[in-house]
Amino acid sequence: MKPIATLFIFLISSLGMAQDDNTLGNPLAAISLENPDLVAIDTKDQIFISNSSGDIYLYAKEGEQLNLFSPSRQGKLDQLEAAWTVNIFSFSADLQQYRILDRFLNPLAEQGFLGTEVNLAKAATLGNNNVVWVWDESDLSLKKVDFLRNIVTESQPLNLILDSSDLSISEIREFKNRLFVNVPKSGVYIFDNQANLMGKLNLSGVSKLCYYQEHLLWIQDNELKAMDLGTQSISTLAKVAEPKAQYIQIGQEILSIVTSEKVYVYQIPDWLKAIE
Repeated sequence: MKPIATLFIFLISSLGMAQDDNTLGNPLAAISLENPDLVAIDTKDQIFISNSSGDIYLYAKEGEQLNLFSPSRQGKLDQLEAAWTVNIFSFSADLQQYRILDRFLNPLAEQGFLGTEVNLAKAATLGNNNVVWVWDESDLSLKKVDFLRNIVTESQPLNLILDSSDLSISEIREFKNRLFVNVPKSGVYIFDNQANLMGKLNLSGVSKLCYYQEHLLWIQDNELKAMDLGTQSISTLAKVAEPKAQYIQIGQEILSIVTSEKVYVYQIPDWLKAIE
């Protein structure tokens, strides 16, 4: 039994060392921007960064600035998404407004919630089939808005179905026809495309949702963590070199580590591509 036990300890030690040895390598770019806020990466690995005033900057992965969109009405953004095939989506709770841009930052649509059943939008995300999902804090409901007709087509009162008395929802995101609702103090709830609750991830304290190969990725205490959405097992993938790293966003071949001062861009390492 002793040789088997020794081999088992060796394998466990090797696995731990392999995780500890994982690094992101050298950054492709370190983008400096005054008051950087939100980061999104599109399907062509272009990087979109908003500042605290709601301006949106477009960068190449090497760090070269390509474009800038500065809205006539300034306001901090609460959501910035670029992973859709065609459109860029932004939402501001301060302005009670969402905007859809093309990939060159030309505005395509700008819409508020007047005339709908949404009274106090605190989070919003773009969905499939001309849909905007909205967290309406006025009646604690998750609502599905057809933005072409500007009407609410689904409404789900979350205070009646969630196992949390604190509905401080920080973010909602749609991934692969599933809607992820982040309640940092209690977990991440998953809904189908009809706003029916599918389950809950026991994952608290995540600042920004990042989805990659059936995993959620986040940064905690300068470590890159991953949760398998099937088993809900959590693993530590690597140490993050940047001090006070806040969150991660990921594209096709690159990822970004966001701090309060810079956005660091890396090639996705092979060990992350191999995650299962």
